[in-house]
Amino acid sequence: MTAIVRIRGISKRFPIRRGWMDTVIHPRSTAYESALHEIDLDVPEGEIFGLLGQNGAGKSTLFKILATLILPDTGTAEVAGFDTVRDAARVRDILTPVIPNERSLYWRLSARENLKLYAALEEVGRADEARTLDETLAVVGLADVGDKQVGMFSSGMRQRLLVARALLGRPRVLLLDEPTRSMDPVGARDFRSFIKTEVNGVRGCTVLLATHDHQEVSELCTRVGVLDRGRLLAVGAIEGLASELSVHRYRLWTRTPDHPSILAMESQWRAERLAVEGDPVDGWVRIGFELAEGEESAARLLGHLTASGVVLSRFERVDLTLAELIERVSARNGNGGAG
Repeated sequence: MTAIVRIRGISKRFPIRRGWMDTVIHPRSTAYESALHEIDLDVPEGEIFGLLGQNGAGKSTLFKILATLILPDTGTAEVAGFDTVRDAARVRDILTPVIPNERSLYWRLSARENLKLYAALEEVGRADEARTLDETLAVVGLADVGDKQVGMFSSGMRQRLLVARALLGRPRVLLLDEPTRSMDPVGARDFRSFIKTEVNGVRGCTVLLATHDHQEVSELCTRVGVLDRGRLLAVGAIEGLASELSVHRYRLWTRTPDHPSILAMESQWRAERLAVEGDPVDGWVRIGFELAEGEESAARLLGHLTASGVVLSRFERVDLTLAELIERVSARNGNGGAG
């Protein structure tokens, strides 16, 4: 597929803030900290791509470069073939960031009045204004509360309104920076469904999503990129990255944790990190472990345990958490862990 976002060799550094005494003693001295280091990335049109990383990894800096808010020191970034530096105005017609800052909305105005203000900034024609506002409110599920004051909205509703505002310009690319971090679980679930179904599905927007939320990644993202200390360490599907790391984690539930076949798993089946997880639940003990060979090995192990008389109620695959994935990708690349 054609890449609508194309990044080559992007680097960015910022001056390190100094104390007043150091500034007085060394007024001409400036130290820098790297925020991004030679990032290469292609995102095909229509994809929902997740950007993972700890705070300070460089996610927001990369988004700001794509949104033409800051300039890279080296390298190039293109959106639909337009350079973010030379063709910044054209890029802004195609790509819109959704900044998770509810203070940018006018809380004393209604949702419709907020959109009307931004419709004027987006130069939506007066003849099309009413229809455009109605359609946009309907897309984000706020048609029934369009005349309600924004100050009375929940966090999830305000987040939907921010997306509605971004959609007024009919962008082809949306940047979402931790969009559900202030939402309750039900609101976050509904918002994810809305992004996947309406924004990506109906509108066809390419979405770049910076997140720490495993549920968000698993429900929305086709692929993810792992950023650590400004370096893009890995790109791929979550399951693919776990396979590359040779991490296949499982959990079994048993009433016979001291059975010889379980005690022999480490030596006979190369089960690693074999450990009891938490307290027993109604007599069932949870044992977690990792297998180097994945599903085929897991199938043989399950058959062996059952044939040996081990009492099992569950034998399940367990996904890596995002924190574990980031840490292991960082360790593989010699970065010594996320920071």
